[in-house]
Amino acid sequence: MATYKEKVGTAVQNIAGEDGVVTGQLWYDSSDSEFKYKYQAYGNAWSTGNNLNTARQSSTGCGTQTSALCYGGSAGPRIANNESWNGTSWTEVGDLNSARDNLLGSGASNTSALAYAGETPPGTTTLNESWNGSAWTEVGDLTNDHTAGGGFGIQTSAIAVGGVSASTNESWNGSTWTEVGDLNTGRGNHLARAGTSNTAGLVSGGGPTPAPVANSEQWNGSTWTDVADLNTARRQASGDGTSTSAIAFGGENPSGDLGNTESWNGSIWTETSDLNVARNTPAGAGGSAASTSALAFSGGPYSASGTSTEEWNAGINLGAWYTGGTMNTAKKLLGGFGTQTSALAFGGETPDQSRTEKTEMYNGTSWSEVNNLNSGKEQITGAGTDSTSGIAFGGEGPPGVVTAQTENWNGYVWTEVNDLNDARRDLAGAGTATSALAFGGFGDPSVGNRATTESWNGTNWTEVNDLNTPRRVPAGTGASNTAALCFGGFRDPPPGAIAFTENWNGTNWTEVNDLNRADNSAAGAGTNTAALSIGGSPAPSAIPQSWNGTNWTNENNLNTPRGSLAAGGTNTAAIAMGGSPPVSTATELWDGTGLITKTITTTTD
Repeated sequence: MATYKEKVGTAVQNIAGEDGVVTGQLWYDSSDSEFKYKYQAYGNAWSTGNNLNTARQSSTGCGTQTSALCYGGSAGPRIANNESWNGTSWTEVGDLNSARDNLLGSGASNTSALAYAGETPPGTTTLNESWNGSAWTEVGDLTNDHTAGGGFGIQTSAIAVGGVSASTNESWNGSTWTEVGDLNTGRGNHLARAGTSNTAGLVSGGGPTPAPVANSEQWNGSTWTDVADLNTARRQASGDGTSTSAIAFGGENPSGDLGNTESWNGSIWTETSDLNVARNTPAGAGGSAASTSALAFSGGPYSASGTSTEEWNAGINLGAWYTGGTMNTAKKLLGGFGTQTSALAFGGETPDQSRTEKTEMYNGTSWSEVNNLNSGKEQITGAGTDSTSGIAFGGEGPPGVVTAQTENWNGYVWTEVNDLNDARRDLAGAGTATSALAFGGFGDPSVGNRATTESWNGTNWTEVNDLNTPRRVPAGTGASNTAALCFGGFRDPPPGAIAFTENWNGTNWTEVNDLNRADNSAAGAGTNTAALSIGGSPAPSAIPQSWNGTNWTNENNLNTPRGSLAAGGTNTAAIAMGGSPPVSTATELWDGTGLITKTITTTTD
């Protein structure tokens, strides 16, 4: 691969704009009379993976991001269930001989592991079991009880730390346990642990109830040394990695369950991207690469987060938002479609709570007012490929009057065409002016949230198969009436934002992996296999999530957190417009490559 010097040379070039600029280049932008620099943004993120088959908390795990085990735990009663992860999905395999929770585990993969200590129906245990890839075999028991402590290492070289025997530690050589040097601060309540043998490791957090600690101690094979504390004191956490490169995640403290994740570089802990699902007593796997590539799964409360799996990746390319031209009229609950360089924003509610018919067109730099909708309405949506062609449908006109009205945009004026069959507001849409889909929403209060889906062929709307989950204010995206994605929204009962995602294949909706964060009033961009969820509530949210056809991944935040906005474009080149609170004129543009242009400020004497 050619180097920057070979591509560009060493002189600062004079370039109008950014055409031909490469990553790492410093240049003089003669169009703006500014020195600029282009660089790649990197970051860390948790993304959703396929769920465990059995919800549980207080289980344990071992292995790596692509080869892991989850065993034991509590699902109401204590369980012996064992599941194997192949990098994509979980499969039930041979159970432990003894059902238990609050156990410890060590192992390098899903074919080689150790399960020790824990609580069985009669009480705590010193039992130890070894896994050979197909079955568990009882081997040498612990000398002391380390239930709810910390354990690290592999099947033949492990450490049991703290727990019920608060400061006592034991080392496993593959056949017997031997007492070794005590912790400086004795503790239990699930320490976050890291280490791939019995000669080097790290434990953090834990503590008595109700006072968690942030203490971290490093093991060199003979003694424990106090090192830098966690930034957030916690108990019932998890972790993985080595004594010099690790992560700690989840847990709880008096504020409640935590999603906090911290990265260890051998000297200090650094706060980084949180788990998408806050939880206590999670299990984890990552091996020696955990600080850059790990897995978090299960956790409490098991009824809410007990099947959740998340994948950790560090140092990956992350996209970035930058500011575009501001709209002429501030609005929320608006409709929109198009691309970064050719978009349309229409309808919505202005700061004085008026419903507006105003329409604006974006050319990649600035917004221009164009011909209005035929009637003012908010909570409206639409579908279209760019600012020259699209449709707007649904919404609410005068207070309380929900409409089925559909209007066609030809690049110059709006024309009323055939109405939706089901009048509703707060719905989502996908597709184009001649091939669109309308789904979800809210209409007649006696019916409540809608699962209704209608397909548009350029002339008429036809009711097709419903969403699996009725909802209002979902987000949607898709290329046509045969391929779409619906995500998030608000349902009741029970009331609240949801994370459910459904994929449309032209005939039916299929439930797929959930959003990382339950959102309503977000906006969508992209297709059903490559999408972006932007903003939303509650909060309002600044956290976008990108969809790769299988999982959602958190991305770099919007500059202005907001919901009730509109969007268009793709999951690598999107536009976000308007929204609230407060009611906004803001436009932000998304570069999914994560290439950022920084202006270098210069001064003269």
